[in-house]
Amino acid sequence: MAISRAQILKELEPGLNAIFGTEYNRYENEHAVLFDEETSNRAFEEEVLFPGFGNAGEKFEGAPVSYAETGEGYVSRYTHKTVALAFSLTEEAMEDNLYDKLSTRLTKALARAMASAKQLTAANVYNNAFDGNFTGGDGQALVSNAHPLQNGSTGSNRPATYADLSETSLETALIDIAGFTDDKGVPAAITGKTLHIPRQLVFVAERLMKSAGRPGTADNDINAINNMGMLPGGYFVNHRFNDTDAFFIRTDCPNGTKMFNRAALTTKMEGDFETGNVRYKARERYSFGFSDWRAVYGNQGA
Repeated sequence: MAISRAQILKELEPGLNAIFGTEYNRYENEHAVLFDEETSNRAFEEEVLFPGFGNAGEKFEGAPVSYAETGEGYVSRYTHKTVALAFSLTEEAMEDNLYDKLSTRLTKALARAMASAKQLTAANVYNNAFDGNFTGGDGQALVSNAHPLQNGSTGSNRPATYADLSETSLETALIDIAGFTDDKGVPAAITGKTLHIPRQLVFVAERLMKSAGRPGTADNDINAINNMGMLPGGYFVNHRFNDTDAFFIRTDCPNGTKMFNRAALTTKMEGDFETGNVRYKARERYSFGFSDWRAVYGNQGA
């Protein structure tokens, strides 16, 4: 339905002091620290697990060498989705120069809506990280204690018992990450890189990450996380995380969480012959997801 003069008629009043509602600042590109960004020229992208070999075995004198077995594992698929939004102005509104008066606000509102949709789509990969209805290529949620490995065992990127963000839970996470193995059970040198939190945990994170001494105690001990340079990228707040006490550590595991750009943001304008209305549209196409669960360690909070 087109925006008519009746909906924006106040713009014509000479005594109007201000228009508000579209001038707010935005939380820009919060997804950038959560995903590695790549481009795509296909309808979807696939990434496949290939784990290599386990530990080599001893060869005894005169005995034959052992032959290892390996093969492809699960496949992660990124299916791009199209996101679009449009508005239309009536011919009469255009004749009365209402678009000229509103153009900056209307285009800002359009850009704001498109950006917000992308940020929400990105955040939802983490919002759904503990939900078994949103699984990756291995059939498990992003954060799970039952990721199947090719050696027949399972891997975990969560604590045995969920706990709120604290010195203890953060140290437990970093210790667990250091114990990650590949699919054959060989230790993988993976470390925590950045901490990601909802806005409700920002003051807790600041004390945990930057205090010189142990936070919340009367002891004179050093803050080991700070002193050892753990989580060198610091912490980031995401304002679209919907769990107030869940937190995540993003690791340096390659090919983990990814965003594929299929089509960049474009805008178009065209007139309609029958009505005389003018239509404006913004469109882009992308996908968010994950391949290797070792890229994220999650804790749902107590």
